[in-house]
Amino acid sequence: MDPSINMEFLKSFDSDDDVEFVETFFNVVQHVHAEESSNAARTRTVVNRDRQAAHDLLVRDYFADNCLYNDDSFERRFRLNKAIFLRISNALESRYDFFKQKPDARGRMGFSSIQKCAAALRYLGYGIAFDASDEYLKISERTTVECVDWFSACVYEVFHEEYLRKPTQRDIERLYLAHEERHGFPGMLGSLDCTHVTWEKCPTAWRGQFTRGDIGEPTIILEAVASQDLWIWHAFFGVAGSNNDLNVLGQSPLFNDIWTGKAPDMTFTVNGHAYKYGYYLGDGIYPDYSTLMKAYSVPRSEKAKLFTKKQESARNDIERAFGVLKQTWHVVKYATRLWDKERIKRMVLACIIMHNMIIENEGRAICTYDPNDVVVPIEEFVPGTNAFLERVVKIHNSEMCFNLREDVAEHLYQHSMNDD
Repeated sequence: MDPSINMEFLKSFDSDDDVEFVETFFNVVQHVHAEESSNAARTRTVVNRDRQAAHDLLVRDYFADNCLYNDDSFERRFRLNKAIFLRISNALESRYDFFKQKPDARGRMGFSSIQKCAAALRYLGYGIAFDASDEYLKISERTTVECVDWFSACVYEVFHEEYLRKPTQRDIERLYLAHEERHGFPGMLGSLDCTHVTWEKCPTAWRGQFTRGDIGEPTIILEAVASQDLWIWHAFFGVAGSNNDLNVLGQSPLFNDIWTGKAPDMTFTVNGHAYKYGYYLGDGIYPDYSTLMKAYSVPRSEKAKLFTKKQESARNDIERAFGVLKQTWHVVKYATRLWDKERIKRMVLACIIMHNMIIENEGRAICTYDPNDVVVPIEEFVPGTNAFLERVVKIHNSEMCFNLREDVAEHLYQHSMNDD
């Protein structure tokens, strides 16, 4: 016990138990003070990074008029060209304080917007450690993590209405025309499939839920729809990797707008028959919906064989889109080194948005964005009402699914006969 404790104070207690309690209390307080003094001596190591010199070097290398590296080197290292980079950087800097260059508590200027965006893009593009750019950009691991989080969230918030938009009436007309010219499928909106994103930091208690036997490691599933130009129109991310594509579709909002009547008119005609909804090409695991077009499982006739061949060929659009997405943004392809699933989701969606921005910038996009081209619902249905349930039944109508497939198969067969 500390001898400074007043002995007269202890004598004022009636029992030995009270004295023992007070002695224990003062000993605990003394121990806490000793630990605080010890922790105060172990301060964090401060690395005096020259932020301004790193900014100047980045500008000289890539952004100056006579920069060291050309545009091809920039695009290869940052995964997108300089025009898209500056568009994103300027948009984030004008909207969010995090990307504005401000002085810190010591009066030293912080990192510039292009430094923070460059650090985030290096991580998303290469899937490397967070501190891998420290030597060049002079940004610590902790700050890089913040840059990636802010960059992903802000890119989604600013650009998702344009680059993850739902097809408008004009978009649908262009998709119909492009897919019929390219693949021969009238009424085709795109191709539907799923891919797995490896989750290296999956919590141990969740690994069984997120691991599928044929993959052997924890993954998170991304469901997407891509058109012939590889533009990704629909992205649903977050389902545990132990599920199959059918389970994912059951949780997906892909058909919600059709069920509620918010989708635009998608009527098309094939083989003399009119159909109200466009369709997506899918593989054999998907159900027999009137909005899904699957190949014949056992094609016997020449017409069925031709349809199956063309359907499988056209469905490669989504596989190509996944391949380009993962090859460009390695954080989607390789192990994701984050614990938080929501943060991973923001990163993946940001990569998809930039994937679509690249397609538009290269002039390959089938559809162009018009902010005035809004989706006007034909008739909205409240979920749970009879009208809503009737529309759900129409989507799940397997007979209509088979009739549509027969009409499209006949259309393809007649065109092949005319070409011959």
